[in-house]
Amino acid sequence: MLWALAAARAALGHRTAGWVRTMASHSLLVAPPAALSKPLFIPSRLLLGPGPSNLPPRVMAAGGLPVLGHMHQEVHQIMDEIKQGIQYVFQTRNPLSLAISGSGHCALEAALFNLLEPGDSFLVGVSGIWGQRAQDIAERIGAHVCQMVKAPGGHFTLQEVEEALARHKPVLLFLAHGESSTGVLQPLDGYGELCHRHQCLLLVDSVASLGGAPIYMDQQGIDVLYSGSQKVLNAPPGTSLISFSDKAKNKIYARKTKPVSFYLDIQWLANFWGCDDRPRTYHHTTPVISLYSLRESLAHLAEQGLEDSWRQHREASEYLHACLQGLGLQLFVKDQALRLPTITSVVVPAGYDWRDIVKYIMDHHNIEIAGGLGPSAGKVLRIGLMGGNATRENVDRVTRALQEALQRCPRSKL
Repeated sequence: MLWALAAARAALGHRTAGWVRTMASHSLLVAPPAALSKPLFIPSRLLLGPGPSNLPPRVMAAGGLPVLGHMHQEVHQIMDEIKQGIQYVFQTRNPLSLAISGSGHCALEAALFNLLEPGDSFLVGVSGIWGQRAQDIAERIGAHVCQMVKAPGGHFTLQEVEEALARHKPVLLFLAHGESSTGVLQPLDGYGELCHRHQCLLLVDSVASLGGAPIYMDQQGIDVLYSGSQKVLNAPPGTSLISFSDKAKNKIYARKTKPVSFYLDIQWLANFWGCDDRPRTYHHTTPVISLYSLRESLAHLAEQGLEDSWRQHREASEYLHACLQGLGLQLFVKDQALRLPTITSVVVPAGYDWRDIVKYIMDHHNIEIAGGLGPSAGKVLRIGLMGGNATRENVDRVTRALQEALQRCPRSKL
């Protein structure tokens, strides 16, 4: 019996080798990478840049749970709970609320791809990089883009918006609530009502502000609101939150043309996320592990409470501002009421190269801060206090590191 098994195994081995030779029509040119034979090493860093932020243990643990199929009932239940969490953190009753399998950029594209058709007039508030990105995306799909432009550090007033709405007659207005490239918090009260008087929808980017500053989607008349997972929510990058008012939904469902992206087609996603009354059908394979983490991050924020989270970020940022000014540094946003609580922008001190400061703090203190982005590049340093990272202890750590960097980094002799 043992002899027969050995013979069968030998015969199968010869046959398998023959199959391999038959299937392989070329020899391999690339050897297995030596680097992949080494253990993966990830340093432990305090992430006080503009995102991502550090993950709390609860969210880290969710990332280690077993993978399930994206059409399993248990995953559908998690998706339903995520929808409820989105409605809470956005303060909306919109049924069409869901998560996008992609970062905040993906949510912005989902909004524009579905709301705009070629030739539609689109008004963009450009006060930093996110207005620039919205303009770029809209131009790619053939919209007629009109700009309102502010220098970095500025914001748009109701009067300026009303004048632009009357002049351009757009179907959609984009504003960044938290302009992370400059550290500006754009006011929102009254803007939705103003847009609706001009038959315009309001689209708001809250990637950098959600959970750190008050936002009330329904009460402020916001038609489309989106955010990301990796900032105040303290979840891994790669998922984003989005919600559509009934007005926005009606525009999407009355389109004359299909959205340019199948992956981001909201009518498909609405069904896949159980936002309509029809049975769910497969659309794409969701990152289920990321959904576990997003669910836990939303649960954590719900347990803390939005108002407590807003207070935490306001107090931590005010303490940071005082510490920075104590070092003789100048805050980029002059008006305290317009400072984004989650990301503080600091004018790069005269004579310093911002890259030297950022590198010193990373190399010597294992803390990440960042330079400017887009129109603020080279002008500011950005320090993020988001979610669990928004503490006085972390402010003290980054302030000490920054003080040391300013003492030891080289200065220009000019």
